[in-house]
Amino acid sequence: MDILIALLPALLWGSVVLINVKVGGSPYEQIMGTVIGAFIIGSITYVIVQPELNTKILLVGMISGAFWALGQGNQLKSVDLIGVSKTMPISTGLQLVGTTLISVIFFNEWKTTTSIVLGVAALTLLIIGVMLTSLKGKEDDQAKGNLKKALPILLISTLGYVTYVVIGQFFGVEGWSALFPQSIGMVLGGLMLALKHHPKKKAVAKNMLPGVLWALGNMAMFYSQPKVGVATSFSFSQMLVVVSTLGGIFLLGEKKTKKQYIGIAVGIVLIIIAAFLLGYAKQ
Repeated sequence: MDILIALLPALLWGSVVLINVKVGGSPYEQIMGTVIGAFIIGSITYVIVQPELNTKILLVGMISGAFWALGQGNQLKSVDLIGVSKTMPISTGLQLVGTTLISVIFFNEWKTTTSIVLGVAALTLLIIGVMLTSLKGKEDDQAKGNLKKALPILLISTLGYVTYVVIGQFFGVEGWSALFPQSIGMVLGGLMLALKHHPKKKAVAKNMLPGVLWALGNMAMFYSQPKVGVATSFSFSQMLVVVSTLGGIFLLGEKKTKKQYIGIAVGIVLIIIAAFLLGYAKQ
């Protein structure tokens, strides 16, 4: 049962972007709906769990959440340009590389020779995996142009996601106590991204479910970590890339060439292997 709960974050987080795309709306309407949904769950959780909340937790959580909104909003902009099945493997790979490098450089996570070997092997696999998932097919000029536009957007997205993780880690603001203040920051970040684009209320409302699922995925992660260990829960959660990428192809009908299908399949496998190696390098 604990293993099944540990797999829930991958299923829930991997479904977020799929539902965003399915229900429609602009990236700005999608991010606004998502952060409102997350805020609702964050508020309910705070009332029920009543975790510690002080000035430090509130401020750090809000800043962290605002950077998450930056990451998610730009990920949705990339999806709008190049689709889910191309965006998610690249985005996941870049996030893993970014958070790993920061953790090693500033938090000295790799303390043993085994950790270093596992970590370097994982980073190598990540880079190869990302390259394979972004193989070019028989694309027209517009598709090639969209990929060029999406790459800097994904770098901004990665900056947002990595900062979201690192700030909480640096100040020790994580877990249940962080969920509510982060959801406040997410709403503020979403407003900063979306307000000038005048999101429509109906489209925003349709996109609240992904935010609910994201918050529930976080809760499943908090529950599973003490049960199965940080390494296992972290590794399982990164399988979201399988859910989102395959969902983009089979549920959203994103077309690929045979070469791209093979590249995506092999790339996803390498990214998942790398995630497990990184998880155990953290021990």
